[in-house]
Amino acid sequence: MDFEKARFNMVEQQVRPWDVLDLRVLDVINEVPRENFTPDEYKNLAYADTRIPLGSYEDRPCSMANPIIDGRILQEMNIQDEDLILEIGTGSGYLTACLAKLGRHVDTVDINEELTEMAEKNLQTLGINNVNLSTGDASKTWSQKRNYDVIVISAAMKSIPDSYKKLLKPNGRMFIVTGDAPAMTAYRVTRTGKNKWTVEELFETNIEPIIQPVKQTFTF
Repeated sequence: MDFEKARFNMVEQQVRPWDVLDLRVLDVINEVPRENFTPDEYKNLAYADTRIPLGSYEDRPCSMANPIIDGRILQEMNIQDEDLILEIGTGSGYLTACLAKLGRHVDTVDINEELTEMAEKNLQTLGINNVNLSTGDASKTWSQKRNYDVIVISAAMKSIPDSYKKLLKPNGRMFIVTGDAPAMTAYRVTRTGKNKWTVEELFETNIEPIIQPVKQTFTF
């Protein structure tokens, strides 16, 4: 398969027609080899307009998002060279790689240790080293961490958590999807003051819900 041609066609026939016109974003998508982040058995789908399976965690499926979703996220976040970025949901590391090429540094966390290890190997293969990877429950891991210019939450949540809004720097932007399948909505949240945020509706979509740790129960 000619991956370079497939990548060009993906940009011209999928990403650009979905109103992704930012040249920096298009250049990064053209540069990052998506097939490197795709499991071997699905490499022929690396540039298709579809989710790509990445395995499962506690019987919940994990997947790569459609390329058009990644493109819109990168454009809507308007990432600058010096931006510090937090990504919730590393997956195989594809979006992480794009974020890292656009910004200064990415902190990324995934609940699935196998995906964290996969992403680390994929990023190392491309020599991308401005990324810090962690495994765990993001709501606990990052609740008291530094503030960020950009936060990307790549799985759907029931609502917009105040805890993540408070992690934004002044003028910081967050991408988040809320709702239940099949009717979900993507939003951009921007911090405009100490206790002020604006919430803008971006587009309708349908992505996987965020995976929460299973609470252990004890029988006596």
